[in-house]
Amino acid sequence: MSLTLTWLGHASFLVFGSKTVYIDPWKIEGEPHDADVILISHSHYDHFSIDDIKALRRDNTEIVASADVVEELGYGMAVKPGDSVTVSGSIAITAVPAYNLEKEFHPREKQWLGFILSMEGKKVYYAGDTDLIEEMGGLDGIDLALLPVGGTFTMDAEEAAKAAKAIAPSMVVPYHWGDIVGTRKDAQRFLKSISCKGTLLKNEESITL
Repeated sequence: MSLTLTWLGHASFLVFGSKTVYIDPWKIEGEPHDADVILISHSHYDHFSIDDIKALRRDNTEIVASADVVEELGYGMAVKPGDSVTVSGSIAITAVPAYNLEKEFHPREKQWLGFILSMEGKKVYYAGDTDLIEEMGGLDGIDLALLPVGGTFTMDAEEAAKAAKAIAPSMVVPYHWGDIVGTRKDAQRFLKSISCKGTLLKNEESITL
């Protein structure tokens, strides 16, 4: 079965195959209540929205998130970098580090997250809010890398291009632009700087792997 990824704006994604997975849902339209799995990378408001979780959650929805998110939410599965879990029967999730090197916005000691999602025979890497970090060089076999390019709180376009080189995915999609910080020009500059295949998605636009 194919895997479809939809950018929902800013840092939010929908991954759809035999199951429906949301990553850091924020500003979701309506109340679809269709999530099999929700992944939350950290507790900043533009990644962790209780209202959006309520709009997506149904009785059997599984939530995988950083420890501070689970503590505030009152339910879900808390993970830290290095943890691997299987959810919704067959979806493998590995939590990976996401942090700033010198900025104060995402301290390493918070143990906030990126994710590797293995589903329908594909591996999707969601970097989270992060700088270019050494752990990225240890990622293998990534079919699709989702990388922040907006700068200020995360990597900028040039740093994200270096991350793409280190990860060597089959395809990359930039995010963390178009809201709060980061512009379309940042995303375009990033795509011009990479050697792998890159795709610039519009809000609610999809690609199929």
